[in-house]
Amino acid sequence: MKVQTGLDRLISDTSLQKQIHGNICYVCHNASVTSDLTLGIMALQTIFKERLVSIIGPQHGFVCDVQDNMVETTHFIHPYFKIPIFSLYSETRRPTNEMLKNVDSIIFDLQDVGCRIYTYISTLKYILEECKKKNIHVFVLDRPNPIGGYQVQGNILESPYKSFVGVSEIPVRHAMTMGEVAKYFNEYDKINANLTVIEMQGWNRRMYFDQTNLPWINPSPNMASLEAAIFFPGTVILEGTNISEGRGTTTSLQILGHPQIEPYHFLDDVLKSGVLNVIHGCKLIPTVFRPTFQKHANTSCGGFLLKVTDREKLNSWALLQILLREIKKYLGTSFQYKAPPYEYVHDHDPIDIINGCQHLKEWVNSYGSTKKLFELELNGQSTYLEKRDTILIYK
Repeated sequence: MKVQTGLDRLISDTSLQKQIHGNICYVCHNASVTSDLTLGIMALQTIFKERLVSIIGPQHGFVCDVQDNMVETTHFIHPYFKIPIFSLYSETRRPTNEMLKNVDSIIFDLQDVGCRIYTYISTLKYILEECKKKNIHVFVLDRPNPIGGYQVQGNILESPYKSFVGVSEIPVRHAMTMGEVAKYFNEYDKINANLTVIEMQGWNRRMYFDQTNLPWINPSPNMASLEAAIFFPGTVILEGTNISEGRGTTTSLQILGHPQIEPYHFLDDVLKSGVLNVIHGCKLIPTVFRPTFQKHANTSCGGFLLKVTDREKLNSWALLQILLREIKKYLGTSFQYKAPPYEYVHDHDPIDIINGCQHLKEWVNSYGSTKKLFELELNGQSTYLEKRDTILIYK
């Protein structure tokens, strides 16, 4: 049985359609599709006709064609749909008065990947905040969390490190759907916007995306598979370093490396040391790859292809924190943290913005213990789980 997304339900249920009043702005991207692969924009324009007055696209653009951080997309009039396409990854990350002019309802329909650092939940929060000021009703069409709604992993973000890749004090792998994230922000970040979540049917918290019978469409240019999404809460931290996370390859976000790593010797040393004994559910396959763009473009890198063997046991966040510690030790002075800016933050190191704290960089630099790593992960998690339990939609 196929999971019914919020979009599927809205299209098939006229009573839901009647709840959406006035002029409508649709927040969407190329992964905003129905279960039969109809683009949401085409379906909603058929239903709401001239009431659908504009579209807002997130990072990577409405058509998901822009690769990198801080590479912005422009506003334009769509040549086919004949309505404005506004970008919330442009000179602004928040909807402006111009974007919200004559808008009564926002339909928000982005496919997320279940990680705090993935910016679509940041766009959601900013939209809720701006729509609260104008009493615009926000309807979130819920979609599956591809990596499930059960496993919570990674540290809680600390307030001084809030940014576009961390807008709330939640863990890296937050285990909420987009609708639940909206409810959490509305309640615990005290936005109190006029919010309605159009829920899915048939989804439960233990489901990964491949159990939904829904089609996978890349929600961003480098998120090419469920396996990449499972590793993303870990591999995303490499964006704050000169270690390639595989952008410019066909296995981005589940491959990593550097030109000066000899993968067979390095893996042999790591396995003999026993530092990965606390990590289960994956294999590291020694490999050499040559990125076609971004870090180390057109240069062979030694490293590892990461493969899932048991996703119920895998903690990809802890795996990559440990690997980063070992890689830094292995490379010595050839290892570098990236310098600011990162996602429009100029006064903190990118690695700290991604991690949402400074403690993890200090842990890597001091070659901290795995016991300390898991202490950092669990700090504040019980409080988060208590809050999260009050807003969960699905069992």
